[in-house]
Amino acid sequence: MKFEDTYLNDNILDALYDMHFEECTPIQEKCIPEILDGRDIIGVAQTGTGKTAAYLLPILSMLDDGGYPEDAINCIIMSPTRELAQQIDQAMQGFGYYLDNVSSVAVYGGNDGNRYDQEMKSLKMGAGVVIATPGRLLSHIRMGNVDLSRVSFFVLDEADRMLDMGFSDDIMQIAKGLTGEHQTIMFSATMPDKIQQLARTLLYDPVEVKIAVSKPAEKIRQSAYICHDSQKSGIIKHLFSTDQLKRVIIFSGKKDKVKEIDRELRKMNINSCAMHSDLTQQERDEVMFAFKSGHKDVLVATDIVARGIDIDDILMVINYDVPHDAEDYVHRIGRTARADRDGVAITFVNSRDISLFQQIEKFLEKEIEKTPLPEGLGEGPEYKSADRKRLSRRRDRSRGGRNRRNDRRKNKNSEADNKATTADGNNAAAPQEGEKAKTEKKRSSRRHGRGHGRRGNGSKAGQQDNNNTGQQSGNNAAQPDKE
Repeated sequence: MKFEDTYLNDNILDALYDMHFEECTPIQEKCIPEILDGRDIIGVAQTGTGKTAAYLLPILSMLDDGGYPEDAINCIIMSPTRELAQQIDQAMQGFGYYLDNVSSVAVYGGNDGNRYDQEMKSLKMGAGVVIATPGRLLSHIRMGNVDLSRVSFFVLDEADRMLDMGFSDDIMQIAKGLTGEHQTIMFSATMPDKIQQLARTLLYDPVEVKIAVSKPAEKIRQSAYICHDSQKSGIIKHLFSTDQLKRVIIFSGKKDKVKEIDRELRKMNINSCAMHSDLTQQERDEVMFAFKSGHKDVLVATDIVARGIDIDDILMVINYDVPHDAEDYVHRIGRTARADRDGVAITFVNSRDISLFQQIEKFLEKEIEKTPLPEGLGEGPEYKSADRKRLSRRRDRSRGGRNRRNDRRKNKNSEADNKATTADGNNAAAPQEGEKAKTEKKRSSRRHGRGHGRRGNGSKAGQQDNNNTGQQSGNNAAQPDKE
């Protein structure tokens, strides 16, 4: 579907034309019409599918069409991190280039007092769109700087990550202030129970849109080193000694490890910088600018960079440790091979992470190439398949079980033969055949009965298509629980 085939207004379409955007992504094609119709949305899609535009474009189009108070906050977009909030704000500036009456403000922590004062002034005047991290917005609410009573759109971007970061109570507190009619839009990379519960609480008769987690681009050359933790530093030294590597991101799940890796790289005279949650906002901005501009060759970062940050010219991604799920792996290595470029993704796998890595291979439906360790580093751990181990144990148990069952059968048969043989040597088992036939007939009847029952209920499958239908709700939204 082309954007011009949607009901987005001309100002939005002109901006998209200038940005050379013509075709909707799948998530945009499914979400834009529903949001324009006033429906609540729960969208399941990973970063990079175009979900920011999927909610921003229809919201900005409706705000530009008018009918909303000019002195009120009309839309609140919640973001888990400052970096993502900044990115959404940048997208807002691009999509809203031709909009005269729609203003926005990004609200996030880690800034000096001057920025806080500017945020307060914009919020009190009634910025049309507020893009905020939960903690910072809640701070402004408690200070009396924010009036939520006239909010028409409430967006939760990367809701799963916000809950993982402990923002659940903050979100519920913010949601309770939305006393007027409003439309709620929620996006999440996954749909665990906690997200489903949040959706039931905040959304009214939502349309559910799911876009499957895509596989990494084929242009990414993936490989892995099976190694001990003590060997990882030696592998990095080898990689950087054989190539003049630039535009590299090294990921680790822990901020302390990120700091340690950065120190080791600097000792190797590698031009690196580190990104983690202990930095102030100004420091993080400086780090990102230094890396994006090419002043730094290597960025060492926690997963905060894996989601929502667009850097197009990354040549290599190194996973210093294995991500805990396949989706995080896809997010990490998806930083490379962008904009028609090739890329390399290397993962260090220690003995504890082998099973995690095998789950990733299972998701990818391919075995990732295992690179031999560089000379002088010794032997790495053995790459044993956990599935093969379990299978072997199951087979052993199964064999043992079969042997025991066979032994029991032999004993029973032997006892039956002894009992069934009369003193004159005639076998008395023959009259029991009639009983066996009756028993078999009963079993057969029960089997057929269960089968008919299943077939009779099969028509219910056709009812599952009703998920994306239902009465139009306009801008009505259920109020959050007061409990």
